[in-house]
Amino acid sequence: MEGKELKVLKSWRATGIGLIAVLSVVLSVGCQEEKTVAESEGKYETLNLKYEGTVGAVTYPELAQDLGYLKPIKLEWIGNTISGPSSIQNAATGETDFGGAFNGAIAKLIASGAPIKSVIGYYGSDKDTFSGYYVLDGSPIKNARDLIGKKVGMNTMGAHSEFILKEYLKQGGLTDEEIKQVTLVVVPPVNTEQSLRQKQIDVAVLGGMLRDRALEKGGIRKVFSDYDLFGSFTAGSLVFKETFIKENPNVVNKFVEATAKAIEWTRTTPREEVIARFESIIEKRGRKEDTETIQYWKSPGIAEKGGFIQEPEFQVWVDWLEKSGEFKEGQVKLDDLYTNEFNPYKGELKKK
Repeated sequence: MEGKELKVLKSWRATGIGLIAVLSVVLSVGCQEEKTVAESEGKYETLNLKYEGTVGAVTYPELAQDLGYLKPIKLEWIGNTISGPSSIQNAATGETDFGGAFNGAIAKLIASGAPIKSVIGYYGSDKDTFSGYYVLDGSPIKNARDLIGKKVGMNTMGAHSEFILKEYLKQGGLTDEEIKQVTLVVVPPVNTEQSLRQKQIDVAVLGGMLRDRALEKGGIRKVFSDYDLFGSFTAGSLVFKETFIKENPNVVNKFVEATAKAIEWTRTTPREEVIARFESIIEKRGRKEDTETIQYWKSPGIAEKGGFIQEPEFQVWVDWLEKSGEFKEGQVKLDDLYTNEFNPYKGELKKK
């Protein structure tokens, strides 16, 4: 019996030692993981970024967060916006940590003294994704001169839609006085199609998914688009305050890297998977939003890989603002408008 008891005792002792060893490994791994997470979090100056979203849509930073690219940094939604100029103004005043707008609007705000800088492109136009200027099928409007005395509905003043319209009118031979006779009307994007069909406006600016949904219903036709005027181009950028960039370089670097990767994810992932991901994000945030529009998503519409900013994407609008008399020649330097310092694809792309 003694021999048998001794064997049992040895067996239990061995088992106990084994359990202690396993437990030690588990605790060690757990502690190591906690240490790694703590070290990861410790390298960032802040782990929270305030921002504004868009109803029924998913921004690239939001997508980056959902894909896990932004960890351990988290986004804090404070509301929605339909205005690029308002979005970057809020970033300039500190109400949000970052905002986004049309590059021409960014140039104007910086020229006025706002201490902001563009860090990555986030929207643009290509053959699938663009902003078009639409009229009802029975409309007599066919060219720039036909727009004199007419109402054009757009999301906001002083941004993409207004710049593109005025460029089209200038190319159409209209004088400054004649251009002033074209009335611009601010209409929320989700209501623009309805305003056109109810004849509250003569021309509706419709872009991306909202445009495709309206075209599917029929009864409207395009007069021109930004893609017709400029071809594929990145039209707008995300900005931070310069002081925020200086004080939080690791955060900005992570933000740009994650957003750039999210842009490329949409470019290389099947369309159905992208749409499904967008739907999931919209549903998870629980804001009672319609996901119908997201079904019409086609492409990121961003010209360069990872939202890399090319000089002509700002130069064209600086030149335009100088010609229109809103800028003095040399008033704005391109280096003051944007930086590609944080873009992970900067080594793969060269200035055009």
